[in-house]
Amino acid sequence: MSYMRRSFTSCCLLFLVTACSDQDATPTVEFRIPVEVTDVTTGDVEDLIVTTGTLRTRESVILTVETPGFLILAKDENGDRLAEGSNVVTEQVIAEITGEDARLASRLEATERHLESAQQELDRRQQLFKQRLIAEEDVWRARTQYEDRLHDYETSQRTFEKTRIVTPIAGVILELARDSSGQAVADGQMVNQGFGVARVAPLHSLIADIDLVGPDLSRVTPGQEVRINHYAFEDRSIDGTILRLSPSMDAQTHTFRVEVEVDNKEGLLRPGMFISASIVAERREDVVVVPREAITQRGGRNVIFVIDGQRVVQRKVGIGLSDDTRFEVSEGLQSGERIAIRGLETLTDGTRVRVITP
Repeated sequence: MSYMRRSFTSCCLLFLVTACSDQDATPTVEFRIPVEVTDVTTGDVEDLIVTTGTLRTRESVILTVETPGFLILAKDENGDRLAEGSNVVTEQVIAEITGEDARLASRLEATERHLESAQQELDRRQQLFKQRLIAEEDVWRARTQYEDRLHDYETSQRTFEKTRIVTPIAGVILELARDSSGQAVADGQMVNQGFGVARVAPLHSLIADIDLVGPDLSRVTPGQEVRINHYAFEDRSIDGTILRLSPSMDAQTHTFRVEVEVDNKEGLLRPGMFISASIVAERREDVVVVPREAITQRGGRNVIFVIDGQRVVQRKVGIGLSDDTRFEVSEGLQSGERIAIRGLETLTDGTRVRVITP
């Protein structure tokens, strides 16, 4: 009986110890590092050479005075006096030279009347000759007189037109009515033959002069694409093309001049503007791309952490072209895989992770 009590007591103590041990056990918790992820995609990547430059006109036309007189500048369609920077169209009057214009206009009107009279006389004599009422010699004399009157009229017309300064091209007025010292000439001021009334340049095509250092110059060739930007049009890029490269280096700046032809058909840009130019040195299309922040260094190698369930796999990758936001991955990664882009600092191969939403 005593033996049975001792055995029961021992079993109870064993049960209590076991129960206490189970209650005091702490569950194991495995820590997972939070990471932000993205899916790998394909796209186009460009290697850009970014520099700055200044716009200028490709060509210009200088309009000069042919008949001395008093200068009167024309007005635009709104009635405002033309000024430097005004847009003009082909055959638009820029200025008129007065003083001789009244006399020349009177002479033009008189020669026009004489021409009309000679035309009527020639028509009359041709009809009479058909009726055999006059000799052919009479028709010949009328025709000679008509040709003389026509010559007088055309001469008067050309002389009169010289008092009107007309632009042969559309564009913008770069310079308007300035003397040899650069001072503006006021309306009504006397000007002589040869005075430069205006310099007009087309706007549809401009030249951007940009400078490159030697290493960049070796990556540039005529015909390459260029994007032109100006702060006034931050959301717009104007297309351009490398036109020519300078064969020699500027001794002061140690750079090479590059000329870019700019397609300005919308007329947004103006000569003299300071612009930013992005030369497309190389482009890769439809390649595997990842955000720049997805690439990190481990042991001096470029690696990416690929999501595999609740863990990451460290993978060595090859890097190609890059732009401001993305890298081309030339090897080691496929489109559609999911990779970590935030929280990479403490990751190693096999680290357990928890995907978070940004």
